[in-house]
Amino acid sequence: MKSLRQPSGTQRTKGFEQPEELMRVALGKVPASLVVQNARVLNVYTGELLEGWSVAVKGSQIACVEKDVSHAIGKDTRCIDAAGKTLIPGFIDGHTHLSWLFSPAEFLKAAIPGGTTTIVTETMEPYPVSGVNGVMDFIASTQDQPVKIFLTAPAMGSISKRTVGISPKALNALLKHPAVVGLGESYWQGVLQTPEKFFPAFEATRLFQKVIEGHTAGARGEKLNAYAALGPSSCHEPITAEQALERLRLGFWVMIREGSIRRDLSAISEIRATGIDTRRMILVTDGLSPKDLLEKGAMEYVVQRAVDCGFKPVEAVQMATVNAAQRFYLDHRLGGIAPGRDADMILIPDIKTIQAEMVISNGQVVAEHGKLLKKPRSHVFLKESRNSIHLKRAMTATDFDVSTRKSARYAHVRVMETVTDLVTRESEAVLAVKDGKVLPDPDGDILKVAAVDRTRYPGKTFTGFIKGFCMKHGAIASSAAWDTSDIVVVGANESDMALAVNRIHALQGGAVVCANGKVRAEIALPIFGLMSDLPLKTLNRKLAAVRRAAAALGIPFPDPLLTLVTLTGAAIPFLRICEEGLVNLKNGANRSLIVRLR
Repeated sequence: MKSLRQPSGTQRTKGFEQPEELMRVALGKVPASLVVQNARVLNVYTGELLEGWSVAVKGSQIACVEKDVSHAIGKDTRCIDAAGKTLIPGFIDGHTHLSWLFSPAEFLKAAIPGGTTTIVTETMEPYPVSGVNGVMDFIASTQDQPVKIFLTAPAMGSISKRTVGISPKALNALLKHPAVVGLGESYWQGVLQTPEKFFPAFEATRLFQKVIEGHTAGARGEKLNAYAALGPSSCHEPITAEQALERLRLGFWVMIREGSIRRDLSAISEIRATGIDTRRMILVTDGLSPKDLLEKGAMEYVVQRAVDCGFKPVEAVQMATVNAAQRFYLDHRLGGIAPGRDADMILIPDIKTIQAEMVISNGQVVAEHGKLLKKPRSHVFLKESRNSIHLKRAMTATDFDVSTRKSARYAHVRVMETVTDLVTRESEAVLAVKDGKVLPDPDGDILKVAAVDRTRYPGKTFTGFIKGFCMKHGAIASSAAWDTSDIVVVGANESDMALAVNRIHALQGGAVVCANGKVRAEIALPIFGLMSDLPLKTLNRKLAAVRRAAAALGIPFPDPLLTLVTLTGAAIPFLRICEEGLVNLKNGANRSLIVRLR
């Protein structure tokens, strides 16, 4: 019998079995390597809980699922008695971001024991700072792990004209990679405003028969329809049941976030009252902080929250398994407990209690009772990936001057005003001008904010003004500025702003809080200027120190680093900043900083 050719766009686990070998196990001609007996098996395809069933595994795949698999047991078969407990498929996180703060290996140490066995992550963060080689290095760090990690190529929505989009050559190289399942989130505002920058990437992705991930925050009506017509077929941005329903009706896969950036499960759970089919709804994290990962866990927490919010337990598990697998054209091998699928399974006490007592990934027991049994592989990143902060010279206080006509006494300026910890709006302020320099007003909560290019045009800087950080002195900076190749810094004092940026350069990436000419707290992020290689608990302690130092300066946000790095983001409304200036996301137009002088 000839072996079947695996479908395009999928990766195969090392050591997977050929179909004929699985067939022999199912027929009792070859012994299984692992058998789970006497389980209450959840069949996600029918929604049934099958009492007293067993699963036989050969290598990394499932060979047969039935009441009696004794014919597949040999002298070397490992047999596990489930004792009537519930066996469900391993969880799939269908949308997250693994290239910020922690390394994939450190993330997996905390995520695997709870039952997360497959992850789909974006790669938009390393691409603008390290290009396709950096993304390939990041991909390499996710492979040959105890669980499966798939990735999406970066669509690169950006307010920076030098950063927006991905080259056809780079995209083609990434789409060829077997671990890349599609094109990453494509912000609807940028797509509709400059479709010519995104159409080639959409078409290339279609030719590879891979998915196009969507991002429709704030879109509705004809704009949402127009965006859907172009090909993006998922969205993780609904925050209400009404928004989720509108997208489901247009054929989107709706991803419900319950992570560290947003928690939308409670609001969207109201959709249950409509009685709609949930098979195009997917549970995701959209990113987890070290603190949440350590304290709450990964997908096991999300699924339990869905149950607690009133979703039927079987539906909740389906939304974290088979639904996600179907969305990424991976259900021929993932998402369910059935012959030919990868042997990714979780043993839990009962269908309402999402607490992993045993985690099986690729046919191996990788965790038991919360203890990790198979250590993730640590990756040695390329030298170039650890050397991504480029400045032509040390920054000085005058690099953050806002210059204007020397005869002016006052300037009416546009201000980025923080409405929430993530959303900004455009407002105006009248600031004093001295010797041709527009001055901030810390007492009035008008501070300076700057974006400094660290890759394409090292040192190119744009400085504007921001309201809402409430600092009377000091500065905070980060090299992980969303959707750009910038360092972003906010400060009440230009000297401290320069100190913070220069310290990031010395660290080759990181987050720094300064005050009165001294570094008050810092964390190094030397991998792409985005990620740490510290143990997760150490990283969490350092992040807590950064939060405390920021709070001591008066910054009111619960996660000041997250608020800071989103100031350059191309998807969160409304006024954003990059090294080229201010941009209004409503229309994509650049906004002049100075409105008028007097």
